[in-house]
Parts: sequence; C-alpha cells; structure tokens
Amino acid sequence: VQLQASGGGLVQPGGSLRLSCATSGLRLDDYAIAWFRQAPGKEREWVSCMDKTNLRIYYVDSVKGRFTVSEDNAKTTVSLQMNSLKPEDTAVYYCAADSRQYCTNYDGSPKLNYDYWGQGTQVTVSS
Repeated sequence: VQLQASGGGLVQPGGSLRLSCATSGLRLDDYAIAWFRQAPGKEREWVSCMDKTNLRIYYVDSVKGRFTVSEDNAKTTVSLQMNSLKPEDTAVYYCAADSRQYCTNYDGSPKLNYDYWGQGTQVTVSS
C-alpha cells in the first residue's frame, strides 16, 4: 500500500489549493481516508476523514465550509479542496488510510491511528 500526497505550495490568504492523495495497493471503498496537518512547533492535527461505514465525511471545526474532500471516479485518488485559506492553515498536510473503515471513536472523537501514511506536502499561506 502506498499513499502519495501532492499539490502543496505557497498561496496568499483567501486563495485556494487542491491537494491530492494518490493511492495504490488498496481499494478506497475498503479504507477510511483521512487528512492530517502539522504546523511548525505544534502537534499533528486531524483535519478530515471519509468514513466508509456510514459514507459520511467529517471535518475539524476550523475548516468546515472551507475544505472539501472528494474521491475521483477511478477510486484511486482522494482530493482535499481548500478554499478561503488562512495563515493558520499553514502546515505540512498528510493523507492516511486505515482498514478499520470508521473515522470516529466511541466517544465521537476522531480516530488518530491509521495503518498507512503518505509523505507530507507543505502548504504555506502568506502574503
């Protein structure tokens, strides 16, 4: 199984970027796919997750209404469309996949342990 994130770059506040997570060796229908990010000096933060048990997509509050996750028709790539970017979105973004197809723990908190991780892609939001 391999995951490869791409699409990062430098963008001005208010701008947009589209990240891609290319997958191989797995069926997207069988895996929960999540996005995480890590800003300098901060802990890794869960951003979003596609749940394959209930087909819901979850987002951290800080990106709701601005970020959108989708899968391509070929079911090999997951995208993270990021609009209205803010300086606080600056981070290295990672995609991850897990054979446990759910996104949340019993208490509703986001699951943080994933089987497979891609390398990160840097997103910098600055004027």
